Amino acid sequence: MSTQHSRAAQDFLRNDKNATWHDATFWQLRAKRDDMAQGLDEWEELREAASAIKRHTVTHLDKYLEQFADNAERNGVKVHWARDAADMNNTVLDILNSHGVKKMVKSKSMLTEECGMNTFLEVHGIDVVETDLGERILQLMHQKPSHIVVPAIHITQEQVGRLFEEKLGSEKGNYDPTYLTYQARLSLRNEFMTAGAGMTGANFGVAETGDVVVCTNEGNADMATSMPRLHIVAMGLEKVIPDYRSLAVFQRLLCRAATGQPTTAYTSHFRKPRPGGEMHIILVDNGRSNIIGNPEHWETLKCIRCGSCMNTCPVYRRSGGYSYTYFIPGPIGINLGMLKNARKYHDNVSACTLCCSCDNVCPVKVNLSEQIYRWRQGLDDIGKADPMKKAMSTGMKYLFDRPGLYNTALKLAPLANHAPRWMMYNSLNAWGKGHEMPRFAKEPFHEVFKKL
Repeated sequence: MSTQHSRAAQDFLRNDKNATWHDATFWQLRAKRDDMAQGLDEWEELREAASAIKRHTVTHLDKYLEQFADNAERNGVKVHWARDAADMNNTVLDILNSHGVKKMVKSKSMLTEECGMNTFLEVHGIDVVETDLGERILQLMHQKPSHIVVPAIHITQEQVGRLFEEKLGSEKGNYDPTYLTYQARLSLRNEFMTAGAGMTGANFGVAETGDVVVCTNEGNADMATSMPRLHIVAMGLEKVIPDYRSLAVFQRLLCRAATGQPTTAYTSHFRKPRPGGEMHIILVDNGRSNIIGNPEHWETLKCIRCGSCMNTCPVYRRSGGYSYTYFIPGPIGINLGMLKNARKYHDNVSACTLCCSCDNVCPVKVNLSEQIYRWRQGLDDIGKADPMKKAMSTGMKYLFDRPGLYNTALKLAPLANHAPRWMMYNSLNAWGKGHEMPRFAKEPFHEVFKKL
């Protein structure tokens, strides 16, 4: 039975040139990550420390969130608590309306994607301008991110050039990346100057000081917070960490795992409002409390959104981010989607070979493939198991429970090697669409083993 993911992946693979480029591009990021990891003797110790810190913090969130909120308020920041997406969106709208803001610039935030904030605000008359270059390109194209760190990497420079000709009035046929970046800067400069508010996400919230830490390579978060006098932070509950000592561990891991750089160009700390301005932090639950209470999947909250699991995943690399039905793709997206709504996003669990590469690269040691395997085992409980696989499993159980029938089947199996090709390669054989079928050995392994 084909799934939405498998059908979308098939469409993606029809453009062989683009699929090959996509695969190679993300594997290059994975290779750069490996170079960085091998350059640090303490890499595995850092991963273990990061995992332990996250495990501790996530299981003591009540303590650390209260500490963070108290210290932020002591710094002059206004802290809000949002139960769900609607609560967060309405809180943002109330803050903007109370200041008469009609335009807000924002840096990249997957949390606002999760909550559908941009669309909500635009319906209520607020102009929201993405300032991350990739996010801005996608916004102008009316597309969603296909990756959580490099959201527009699937877009070619020729496509960007044609987009900027139409939307920004750039030179026709000039697809030089430096020129296109300059045109984006010219356009965004006016947006920064005329915006009434700036919004950032949060890579980390430091409980000990009340700091919000934002990591970027473009400096757009700094522009979004230094030009407008109103700064709003959207922060998921799980982003809180205990102290600066913990931050040092994550800061060494995050960018190395994400893009193979020793650090981001900007690591910005926001502790208090700018003089004459206001700073608001919205702490968003939106299902995170439920995840903490899930005994098999709570460690998903350890994720620091580096995207390294996507960069290494053979399925993501060869099927593209848009093949997944949840807004976050790849191994972490499969798990988050299932936690959000297992019946709605169940088809994504097939997008995994269980190669465990994601587990091996995750900087905080989230057991991603193990969790995906667990989700697969529970599909029948929610009425979403593949009928064909269920029938095959029933047949295999019948065969394996009867040694005489099993041994007879093994002896007869080599006959399939001589069957006409059309009998083995047809619409019923999904494996045969992309692979040559393995040939049966003349003698089964257990017979060879007995002789030896």
